[in-house]
Amino acid sequence: MKQWVDALRPWFNMLLVWVLAWVALRLIRRVLRLLHAHVLRHADKIRDSRRIETLMNVFRYTANIVIIGLTIMLTLGLIGISITPILATAGVAGIAIGFGAQSLVKDFFTGLFLLLENQVSEGDIIDAAGKSGYVERVTLRHIRMRDDDGSVHFIPNGMITVVTNRSRDFGYAIVDINVKRQDDLGRVFDLMHKVDESMRRDPVLGPLMQDEIDIAGVEKLEDAAVTVRCRLKVQPGKQWQVRREFLRRMKQAIDTVEEAPPATAS
Repeated sequence: MKQWVDALRPWFNMLLVWVLAWVALRLIRRVLRLLHAHVLRHADKIRDSRRIETLMNVFRYTANIVIIGLTIMLTLGLIGISITPILATAGVAGIAIGFGAQSLVKDFFTGLFLLLENQVSEGDIIDAAGKSGYVERVTLRHIRMRDDDGSVHFIPNGMITVVTNRSRDFGYAIVDINVKRQDDLGRVFDLMHKVDESMRRDPVLGPLMQDEIDIAGVEKLEDAAVTVRCRLKVQPGKQWQVRREFLRRMKQAIDTVEEAPPATAS
């Protein structure tokens, strides 16, 4: 009987180790879900929820790797395989790999700080590493970004030195309008204010606009034309849509004024 107990004890211990590992994984996932739900209730903005979701995925992945790795080492020890040489070999190999994979380590540390400092989140529109586009995925290794023509760029985090985020808090739609040199600028400014008012009253465009138009004035003076610049404060990521619609309405307003017959004296 004692021989059977001695023979079965290692297998029982291995089973216990894997059961405890399974319980630990389930417990960590439950804790992360509860933490995720709690943090989301206090998140005010959509981008905060995206960043929290990304961080939770990173924590979940890291916990899985650590627990499974420890479970495998404990299992090897229970079946009589010494893990000391394995750990020593892993240490030497880790040093060698560390020298050869410095860029990978840099990617991971840069990605961690990008997430912790909330420099970029999934759904943002950014410029990074000479590329511009919509961020589809943020990991510790890379950023996946899709540009206007649909091309997908995978940018290693270690290559990112400056991030220009075009969808944070608010944006400005910068609009330059060329008018004839002889045109009355006062009349042009009045048209710009009227177009701005009509857009803010629009049920679709109105919610996208955060403030009244800011007319900077004459930006460029040429022989036959004058360039007038203005800017519109809008919701983040909506500056291009608002700019195109403003230009369309300005063209209609200018065409209407030019086509109107001159007033005749009675």
